[in-house]
Amino acid sequence: MLLMILTGLAWTMQIMSMMKFLINYGVNFGSFIGLTALLIPFIISIIVPFVTFIAIIFVYNKTIADNEVSVMMASGLSPWQLAKPAIRFAAILTALNLVLNLWVVPISQNRFYDTQWNLRYGLAHLKLQESAFTNLSNGLVVYVDKVSGHDMSQVMLSDARNPKTEMVIFAETGKLVTTPRGLSIVMENGSLQARNDSVVTGTFDTFDMDLNVATRENSGSFRVRRISSVELLKYVDETDNIPKYKRMVLNELSNRTLMPFMNLILAIVCSTILLKTSVLRRRASFSPAMAVLAMALIMTLYMTSANMLDSWGDFYMLAGGIFVLLGASLMILHKK
Repeated sequence: MLLMILTGLAWTMQIMSMMKFLINYGVNFGSFIGLTALLIPFIISIIVPFVTFIAIIFVYNKTIADNEVSVMMASGLSPWQLAKPAIRFAAILTALNLVLNLWVVPISQNRFYDTQWNLRYGLAHLKLQESAFTNLSNGLVVYVDKVSGHDMSQVMLSDARNPKTEMVIFAETGKLVTTPRGLSIVMENGSLQARNDSVVTGTFDTFDMDLNVATRENSGSFRVRRISSVELLKYVDETDNIPKYKRMVLNELSNRTLMPFMNLILAIVCSTILLKTSVLRRRASFSPAMAVLAMALIMTLYMTSANMLDSWGDFYMLAGGIFVLLGASLMILHKK
């Protein structure tokens, strides 16, 4: 329930921040909701460790307040035995979180950025009106007499994006197509007039023109979240000469492979603090605050370290530190 609530709140915030797609780009509501829904796997992968911690602290704190833990300990159960349900619960979520991070999130993020590009710049976004001038970008205007899907007849295109090389094209027919370079318009049976230092006129049977509204390659910054986990391993060595990108790749790799283990660590640390202090009556009331403080410290150290990774050696040190912390927490919990 907590996961659903927090995911819903985060998703709503993403919807509000992306309202420009409805307002500026004329995207229909169904496509807009489909686009934002692609963010849900990534949102879940981020908040699962925190949800695990909150659920465990809620359940154990309630059983301690109701003296159920005291009764179970008096009957011979140890803190380790009482913590097993929480550890099993966290282990299952760790496995699910790994699957989510390694496979589901990269696929959904890749689909998200492709869909976002198509809705903003692709054929899905471009709506041409019959017998009207359409401003595709600053200085690029197209006029069509008839439109049938992406097929056009009686086309006039004016390209004044570069004042030094203005061009006007007339064609009997035209068709909008999308390529990896971006949008292109293929025109047939027409004429063109170009002005540079002199005026040039001519005719053509077929003329393919890149509209250069945007390109997929230059449509955004380096998006590590959309790269598959297998390819991400190769990027670590390929970005040796670009420290900024290498740090981003290593940070993403640590988030995918190491972050899920925070479910186990936080579950063990939380149950250890609550169960070990439950026998100390004067300190038991402070155990939830101590657990929250420990969680904040652990997550701060992890995020700080993950953002400072510069090499495989740093990555291995961070991974070693996480498993040492995991082992130490288990030893403390198991100790009588």
